[in-house]
Amino acid sequence: MADAYSTDDDTRGTRSPASALNQQPEQPGSAPPPAPTSTPAPAPEIATLLACLRDQRRHVLGILDGLDEEALRRPVLPSGWSCLGLVRHLALDVERFWFRAVFLGDAEVIRNLDGIEDAWQVPAGASPSDILGTYLVETERADSVIAAASSADAALAWWPSHLFGDGWRHHTLRDLLLHVITETACHAGHLDAARELIDGRRWLVIT
Repeated sequence: MADAYSTDDDTRGTRSPASALNQQPEQPGSAPPPAPTSTPAPAPEIATLLACLRDQRRHVLGILDGLDEEALRRPVLPSGWSCLGLVRHLALDVERFWFRAVFLGDAEVIRNLDGIEDAWQVPAGASPSDILGTYLVETERADSVIAAASSADAALAWWPSHLFGDGWRHHTLRDLLLHVITETACHAGHLDAARELIDGRRWLVIT
């Protein structure tokens, strides 16, 4: 048995939903795009934690690559969630909630929290590209919030005591990043199990 982890043969060379949605068509003859404006690099600790989070996000999107809409909507575990429902939960209950509501204190996001009855349930009219697109948008917005912080010790702007009480809470951006890395990695594992039950594909195997 080799010591390294390797990607399942079925997943090598495939494009993730993220790459498909992010790809911009070329426009021959058009003027070159303006040079991006420079933004300060995040603090080293934040950059390291953000890189870990991005790895887990890539896992979430990569394990779903190649699934059709029926498979993405199909519950395969007894608890009844679907792959799309889990991604919607990550977009709204995790990325948006922790970074834009709790850390940034965005008043509009906080005000709209009660309008989300159950993020795990996918609206009938929502397409896979809608759900995956929402996840990508929320991760990009979260990245902007995170990268602008001066330190991983930055304090939270808001805490939902009505949800968690006063006995447990996070205090800093570091706390949130570690929480979201852990939760995203946990849910990526859930998606691994669902994908293997759907068609046998695995994200990582020990060889």
